[in-house]
Formats: sequence, C-alpha cells, structure tokens
Amino acid sequence: MQPIEKACELGRAVIQAEAETIHHLLTKVNHDFANACHHLLDCQGRIIVMGIGKSGHIAKKIAATFASTGSPAFFIHPSEAKHGDFGMITKNDVILLLSKSGETDEILDILPFVKRLGIPMITLTGNLKSTLAKAATVNLDVSVAKEACPLDLAPTSSTTAALVMGDALAITLLQQRGFTAEDFAMSHPGGTLGRRLLLKVDEIMHTGDAIPKVDLNALLKTALVEMTQKKLGFTAIVNEQEELAGIFTDGDIRRAFDKQIDIHSTMIRHIMTINPKMIKPGTLVVDALNLMELHKITALIVANHENKPIGVVHLHDILRARVV
Repeated sequence: MQPIEKACELGRAVIQAEAETIHHLLTKVNHDFANACHHLLDCQGRIIVMGIGKSGHIAKKIAATFASTGSPAFFIHPSEAKHGDFGMITKNDVILLLSKSGETDEILDILPFVKRLGIPMITLTGNLKSTLAKAATVNLDVSVAKEACPLDLAPTSSTTAALVMGDALAITLLQQRGFTAEDFAMSHPGGTLGRRLLLKVDEIMHTGDAIPKVDLNALLKTALVEMTQKKLGFTAIVNEQEELAGIFTDGDIRRAFDKQIDIHSTMIRHIMTINPKMIKPGTLVVDALNLMELHKITALIVANHENKPIGVVHLHDILRARVV
C-alpha cells in the first residue's frame, strides 16, 4: 500500500471510531441528561466548569460554548481552585466536573469544598462506579469502549464524547432559554457574525452634506458636478419638499451620452430613473447588501417615513465594515 493511501486509511479509521462513539452517546441522553439540564437552567449564578489535562482543554471549550449561548460560565483550573480560585464560586453557582476515570486526584481534592457549598454538582465521567460519579448530584455517562488511538492510550474518543455531551447540554439550554440570533450576536460583537446580526445602516451611512442630491429642475451638468464631488456614483433627485423623486447614476450618464443629450440644457427630471431602490433607517447592513446583490447595484438611499433621503450606504462602506 502506498504511503498516501495508508495515511488516508488510518485517518478514516480514527474518524470512523469517533463517529461511532458519538452515535453511541444517543443512548446516554436520558433522564440524567434532562435532570442535569434542569439544574443548569435553574442556575442563578454561573456554571463553573473544571477539568485537568485533556479533560481541562475540553472543559474550557464547554465553558466557552455555555457562555456564548446564553448560559454564563467560566473555567477554573482544579489546582488553582485549591489556592484561592475557589473563592470565585458562590452558592448560586452550579459546578460541572470532567474526568474520564472519575478518580482524578486534583478533582477529588475539591469535592469536600463543593459539598460544603451545597451547590449542584454535575459530572461527566467514563466510569459510573468512580468516586466522582457517586458523589455527583447528576452524573452523565461519557464512557467509550475504546480510544481511537490504536494504543488505546491517547484521549481521543473519550474527549470527543465529553465535548459532544457538553455541546448537547449547551444547545439544549440555548433552546430552553429562548436564546435568539440577536442574543448570540450580543455575545460576539467583534466578529463577522456579530456585525451581520447587529450592524445597521444608520451606523455606516453617509449623512448630511455627504448625500449627493439635486432638485428636480437642476440641469444635467449640475447633477454631474454633484456626483463628481460626492464620489458615490449617483445623485438623488428631490422635489421642493425634499422628497425623493428619482436617481441618476453612472450608468444613466453613459446612456445619456449615447443619446447625445446636451448636458447644458437638459434638466435632470427628464432623464432620471424614477422609483429607485431605497431602504429605511434601522435596516440591517446585511439586508442592504442582499438588496444590492439582488438588483446588481452598489449604493442605496436611506429614506425616512416621509420619503426624504437621510443617508446613503455604499457597497464600499459595507466592505469596510467587514460584514462579509
């Protein structure tokens, strides 16, 4: 067998083993899982997640997932907990402990202090007869028949099982809390996802004198000067009441020149495009972008309820805002 084929075969075997582990977890989502969700949902403080070694890495990810999906949580290292960090835990919290063996010394050392606080203790273990499993308020079984490691030593399937069970808890709580996409965005304001769900055109649009605008009776040459100065590729046309009447774009310029229209004598009202595409203030930037893509345009006028232009959002503004 060629080295490339051998490598692919080994890789597939690992993935297959871990896929089977995840599938087997379905049988372990039971009354204990529902009970654990009940305690987590009732938590009035924070979900404290702890683990050490590879379980510690998984615990950090689970804590982060809880925190970003509406269940305030943070990770505490068990060793640090014994040297002051236990003071971060209150009587309103729920503690979630991870240990494959259920006999991890650093975890067992803190059990008396957890018991003294009298808070719910949920555990994820691979040994239902372990000290940790027996001490738990609720223990979730994340045991695996065999690690994906051919030596059955490196935590692979077991860490995957714990991670997936943690995800199941977090997303179940998300749905039970009625957590929305907007709530999720508030937890991710700095990322592309957060900007897509939160950023509105009001925050990036050109306003005031930056809006290219001429009146209905303006000459074409006046409109061209306005477009050149404002550099947005178009100008809005407004009536005496400052209401939007039409638009004149770079494309309209080319069509006007094809017809050999005199820019010094032609009024813009005779060659403008009526009923231009526009949006209302408060529109999400991502919705403005979708409208631009649908109609193959690069800018949109933002008009208020009186149909008066109050802003302009350009494709370049959206790109700078890193919404895409």
